[in-house]
Amino acid sequence: MKSQGTGWPALAVESWMLGAEMGMVIWLRTLRMMTGGAIAEREAERMVSEKMTAGMMFWPAMMAGGCGQSGEEMTRRALAHYGRPVRANRRRLSRG
Repeated sequence: MKSQGTGWPALAVESWMLGAEMGMVIWLRTLRMMTGGAIAEREAERMVSEKMTAGMMFWPAMMAGGCGQSGEEMTRRALAHYGRPVRANRRRLSRG
């Protein structure tokens, strides 16, 4: 997710937008899992696997820029790290 502006206000808006998109993914996944069966089982397994992978890859992704990064840069990296899979899941789950 590219920042539209600079500084903390732009990051706050990006964070809010990511949170809204995450809510949509949760809702779409819930609908998919409520159907039960193999589709629901695959979705649950995928969800757990993605969360574990994202968590394990978080710190290496953050430290790729070195220890001298600003708080803004670290926040920007965190939003990008979690934003990519959230957007991909929203697109995938929205297709039906």
